[in-house]
Amino acid sequence: MKTDLMSVGLTGGCQCGAVRYRLNVAPLRANICHCRMCQKAGAAPFMAFAALPVAEFEVARGEIATFKSSEIAERGFCRACGTPLTYRALDSADTSVTILSLDDPNAVAPDTQLGVESQVRWLADALRLPAISTQEWLTRKKIADVGNHQHPDQDI
Repeated sequence: MKTDLMSVGLTGGCQCGAVRYRLNVAPLRANICHCRMCQKAGAAPFMAFAALPVAEFEVARGEIATFKSSEIAERGFCRACGTPLTYRALDSADTSVTILSLDDPNAVAPDTQLGVESQVRWLADALRLPAISTQEWLTRKKIADVGNHQHPDQDI
């Protein structure tokens, strides 16, 4: 996990821009979680999280909606676009942000995997499939402009 001074003051938010947040300290730890709840919450093979004290997580714009996904945890998301933003164990003084909702998702790298018993069997093979860039895919499809409605990163 990258925890140098560049990690302090990281910003992030949802896809539509209704929610923006800031981390006021470097994350304490980071992980990817393969558990079935994370797979369903993220509609993905796993979710990636970075943990920090709740007091050091600042919502700069909007409000994070929450869903109590189990008796021990709640997940935060944007009510407008559905982007998963946080995970918090109810008895914890820490919260975790989804690493991919950071404006710079490469600023924090996971150092642990959780819930490995639920890892989808095809993940390792999928990561070895032929790869093309987004631009190459758009060119092949003869798409000149996607008309992106996503909020740009780095506005706070």
